Amino acid sequence: MTTMTQQQLTIGVAAALAAGLMWGLVFVAPLLLPDYPAPLLTFGRYLAFGLVTLPIAWWQRAALRRLTRADWWTAVKLSLVGNIIYYLTLSAAIQLAGAPLPTLIIGTLPVVIAVCSNLGDRQFSWARLLPSLLLIGAGLLCVNADQLARLNADDAVTAYASGAALAIVANAAWTWYPIHNARWLRAHPAHTSTTWASAQGMATLPIALVGLIASVGYLKATGDARFSESLWGPQPMKFWLLMLVIGFCASWLGTLLWNIASKNTPTG
Repeated sequence: MTTMTQQQLTIGVAAALAAGLMWGLVFVAPLLLPDYPAPLLTFGRYLAFGLVTLPIAWWQRAALRRLTRADWWTAVKLSLVGNIIYYLTLSAAIQLAGAPLPTLIIGTLPVVIAVCSNLGDRQFSWARLLPSLLLIGAGLLCVNADQLARLNADDAVTAYASGAALAIVANAAWTWYPIHNARWLRAHPAHTSTTWASAQGMATLPIALVGLIASVGYLKATGDARFSESLWGPQPMKFWLLMLVIGFCASWLGTLLWNIASKNTPTG
């Protein structure tokens, strides 16, 4: 394992905190757009991500041409798991269970990632990780008790449980993503964080475009009243403005910052 300098750690931690700040936007979108189903929020966000990436990818075209077919396949896998599956399940979880529980479950990611990474390379002793695990477990119990006390109807309990299950899937997807993303970055030090963020944006674009067309087609075919008057739902301007903001800030800039963090901090 390469020893990290204090400067690298400072840069990495600052970048990780900034990425977390950008990603806070993704928890807001499902609450601001409750009439929009999770697939539309997901594919709309990542279509915007891909479109925002296009001019940056043109600027990075020489570096992107140096990526191999295997590199692009890795970018596709990371995009599917860390972008599409993650946000599809997270946005659905927030709409089903509300924001507090999914947010807390996703908030366990630093410890979950550390545990999973530590299983492979043992960067930290388990004794150092145990206090964090216990505190997060206690927090989950407290939030669950508070939220469950507000649930009366059986359908509300079912929705809450379904939301919790989807949030766990989102947690698993984003546990897998940073570990494999960091491995690629450290195995390819010649490629910059900007290049790799742009590659993931380009890999996401066709997936998001196909998904968005399929989602809109399904809503139209099923006669969803929310989309009867406009192809883009009851608040098309608000929808696309929010998608563009999230596509740039939470997706491209967040990915760039996370890549910088991955290069400058240990995973575990």
